[in-house]
Amino acid sequence: MIAIRRAELSDDAHVRAIEGYVARHEQGGAFHRPAWSRAVEQGCGQRAHYLVAGSDGEIKGLLPLTEVHSPLFGRALVSAGFAVGGGPIADDRQIVDALAAAAWSLAERLSCPSLELRGGTAPRGVGWKVEEGTYAGFVRPLASDDEAELLAIPRKQRAEVRRAQGFDLATRTGAGGQDRAEHYAVYAESVRNLGTPVFPRALFEAVLDHFGSDADILTVSRDGEPLSSVLSLYHKGVVMPYWGGGTRAARAWRANDMMYYGLMLHARSRGCRSFDFGRSKFGTGAFAFKKNWGFEPQPLAYASRTADGGEGREINPMSPKYRLQVALWQRLPLGVANRIGPWIARGLG
Repeated sequence: MIAIRRAELSDDAHVRAIEGYVARHEQGGAFHRPAWSRAVEQGCGQRAHYLVAGSDGEIKGLLPLTEVHSPLFGRALVSAGFAVGGGPIADDRQIVDALAAAAWSLAERLSCPSLELRGGTAPRGVGWKVEEGTYAGFVRPLASDDEAELLAIPRKQRAEVRRAQGFDLATRTGAGGQDRAEHYAVYAESVRNLGTPVFPRALFEAVLDHFGSDADILTVSRDGEPLSSVLSLYHKGVVMPYWGGGTRAARAWRANDMMYYGLMLHARSRGCRSFDFGRSKFGTGAFAFKKNWGFEPQPLAYASRTADGGEGREINPMSPKYRLQVALWQRLPLGVANRIGPWIARGLG
């Protein structure tokens, strides 16, 4: 019987051992890193529970979990909270199943009626629902030089990038105070325009602080006005633009196109080999946008479990049940949305 224990993320030795396992495991990603769990706990006030399989200091599997509480959306145990990945990884399927079983026992003890596992290896057994065909991931290799990167983009999208290059746009990368302030302002406006609440600024700050050199911000401006900005994560030679958006003015200047192309070049200069465009739901505009950039969708599998007679959370803003709320949110003054939004979004997880 494999031993499952909770890791102490305040213990530097535990953290180093976990980081080593994540680095070695083929499926180990940025959302498995203790930095992510600690940043979410600090930035959103949602408690981290990090499960590790193994004994005598040897790790054979792990599962980061976030205990999410929301007065609007209820309670859930999520792996990983506020992430699109972070599900169980282990040396074999038996250990995956043991981690998942331990996570469900924890969910019951915490009175969380549902457990969400995003990616990793799906557990087997009664009670688990594995959803496939809803989300897809988009990853492709980076090209060898700037011109090859441009030519790797399909013709129509390449034309948009070339148009952006014709405008007087400035690109800056960093993680300092100005970078953080400009990114949050741009991102907050972007998600308000989409009809969704913005995450607390403390979450972005905590991710940048805990990831250190493995996270930064790229911002595109014109005449000193920030138009588009993205906070990206770097892990095992892969760049993931995770929180990005643009102002209403960004479209006219093709700033978002410049942002993603500029990030490809910047990531390659950092030694990255691949670009992870994240996940999108099939049939959405974001899905089509990523295909237009030459990325091929790879279906993702998410596992979940709910208490008998219960239902899982519905937090997807694309759900028809939220159509009215999205429309109303889009009409909110930005200042009002930025005051209310973080209180709502910190419970989405």
